[in-house]
Amino acid sequence: MTIFTIALLILLGLVLILIEFAVIPGVTIAGIGGFLLLAASVYIAFTEYGNVAGFITLAIVLIATPLMLFYFFKSKAGKNMMLESKIEGKVETINNEKIAVGDIGKSIGRLAPSGKVKVNGEIVEAHSTGLFIDQNTKIRILKILSNKIIVEPIN
Repeated sequence: MTIFTIALLILLGLVLILIEFAVIPGVTIAGIGGFLLLAASVYIAFTEYGNVAGFITLAIVLIATPLMLFYFFKSKAGKNMMLESKIEGKVETINNEKIAVGDIGKSIGRLAPSGKVKVNGEIVEAHSTGLFIDQNTKIRILKILSNKIIVEPIN
């Protein structure tokens, strides 16, 4: 085996690993094949050329693989593959000036065990005490949390 063969195995292994990350993600034949080609190049370098060449080949493989992946995903082609959206939502909080513990309201939909209720003209997310509450049932507020309220049905 020549140095050209070892270099070719390293190159093909890197290409297969790049295909694994970029085209067909997951553990597939490309990733396993790339790993096996890189391992074969290191093995051949150790057996044919000795320890020094083997460790040099191992160092090249261990440095080239992460660098190749890093620079690929920093390139324009790699950035087109990445999701770069920002979440700018927020949780709506309960208006404590309009809604208080003990207020009476009505369920808009069925609470099974959570749903929407209307209290003092405000529509908020509510959670029952464990019971299913049918639509248009009068409810009483037991507890107010930051983004929902705990209610019970009134008979």
